[in-house]
Formats: sequence, structure tokens, C-alpha cells
Amino acid sequence: MNDHPIHVYSEGEGPNTFVFMSGLGTSSPYYDFKVLYEKFLDNHQIVIIERPGYGWSDITSNDRDLRTVLEESRQALKLAGIEGPYNLVPHSLAGIEAIYWAQEYPEEVSNIFGLDPLVPGYYEQQEEMDNPLSPFITFLARSGLMRQQPGVCEDNFFAIKKGHLNENETEIACTLFMRRVMTKNMWEEYRSLEENSQLVLNNDRPNVPIYTFISSENDEDWQKILSDYSDESFLLDAHHYVHLDETDFIAKKILESLE
Repeated sequence: MNDHPIHVYSEGEGPNTFVFMSGLGTSSPYYDFKVLYEKFLDNHQIVIIERPGYGWSDITSNDRDLRTVLEESRQALKLAGIEGPYNLVPHSLAGIEAIYWAQEYPEEVSNIFGLDPLVPGYYEQQEEMDNPLSPFITFLARSGLMRQQPGVCEDNFFAIKKGHLNENETEIACTLFMRRVMTKNMWEEYRSLEENSQLVLNNDRPNVPIYTFISSENDEDWQKILSDYSDESFLLDAHHYVHLDETDFIAKKILESLE
């Protein structure tokens, strides 16, 4: 993809295609979403896009403006032979990309199922977004010192911490964690957040069904913004990675919405 390969994983067959899109800083989207996407494999196709700087994808020198990121995602799916329309399943930051996708190419998006997603109205009401990326951890990762810290992967890769991966999967996920923790592309996504949010905010809300699964750990303002932006929302007793805490409920509600 522009000389920087993007990893796309697909499995399953069926009338609906679900495209899983990770949040900021998730070192391995494939393993992060595994416990959820397995719930769809009996009757549907699932796809995980790992953006540049994530998982098995290369690190890119391309800007992380929303137009570039979206076109990379669309081209990756095209090259993989995966056709729409798509049911987008974005976590956190990827909510902005999913909304923009539906704004620009409504014929390609059937539904958006947001996992505690970011929507443009939240950024507008904040003086400064909390930065989930730590300069100190970045230093540890770049210097190789992180490998000397016992349990750092297990404590910070939540799919492992929640017990969703077996021993072999944990070993691979930790290898990816060490290679793809707080890459320069992740930092550039964070720095581009205000501009990208404004781009989406300046367009009308897309005319596609939007469902959101909201973490109870969010403050009341964010809960309300997400709820107001949605056609249907669910407040869950879960942390920000809601799909790791309420997997069965989320899968059930998504599949019910398609009936």
C-alpha cells in the first residue's frame, strides 16, 4: 500500500461483511478483536484492517490525515478482493474514520457498530484530549528496555489480561506488542486528531444506522454525546475495551440488528 504493506485478515462467508477497525495504540488489532469476531464466523465474513504502524502492517511515512487513512483502508480491501457494502465495527479512535467513510461513500457502509467510539462532538467540547500514549513507554519500546520489564505485555495487552488468548496466541501477541507499541504512526494519529475530528464535524451526520456500545467508565458528558449521536446505544458495565468485557452481549445485539 504505497510501498507500505497493510495487513488485512479475512475469514468466514455469508451475506454480511464486518470490518473491525482498532482504536489508537492497539498493538495487535487481530488479537484484540479475536474474541469478538469469532462470534460471527458461522454465518458471516469478518475482516480486520491493521492500519500502518499496527500489528503486521508496515510503518508508513504517509500523513495520518483522515483522507489518507480512509483511502488506505479502502484500497487494502479492494486489493484483498473484499467487496462492500460493509458493516463497520470501529473501536475508539476508529469511530471517526468509520463516520467519515459513511459520509464520503454511503453506498459502501450498511451499518456502524461503534465500540466506545470517538465521535466528532466529543472533541469539540474538550479543551484537550487525554493522550493514551506515554513518552516514557515509547522510550522503553524504542530502546529495547521494555523487553526487560517482566509482565509488561501481559499487563498492557488487555486481551491477554482478560484471559482471551491461549499460550501460543499470547506469545505471538507479545512479540507484536514489543514491535508495535506506540509507533510513530500512532503518535501522528494522535497529533492529527483535532484536524480529523473537525473534518468529520463539518459534514452532516451520515445517513446510516449507528449503534454504540458505551463504557460506564466514561464521564456523563461523553455518554450523552455518544447516545445522542446514535440510533441506538447501550451503556455497559465495562472498561474502554468494551468488546473484551461484554463480548456475548455485543455480538448478540449486532446480530439482532441485522434481522
